[in-house]
Amino acid sequence: MTRDSIASMDSNILLSIINMKLRDQYSSLNLLCDDLDIIEEDIKRKLGNIGYFYVEGENQFK
Repeated sequence: MTRDSIASMDSNILLSIINMKLRDQYSSLNLLCDDLDIIEEDIKRKLGNIGYFYVEGENQFK
C-alpha cells in the first residue's frame, strides 16, 4: 500500500483493508502507518470524507 494507491483506491475498500489490518495485525493506526510507511493523515482524510473516523479506544474506523 502506497500513498498513490491510497489516493486512487475506493474509500470503502480502503476502510475494509485498514480495519482488517488494525484488527489482525496492528495495535494502533500509528503503528500501521509507521510499518507501511504511509501518512496517517492521508488515511484519516480519505475515510473522513465518507464519514468514518478513527476511534483510538476501539482501534478501528467507525
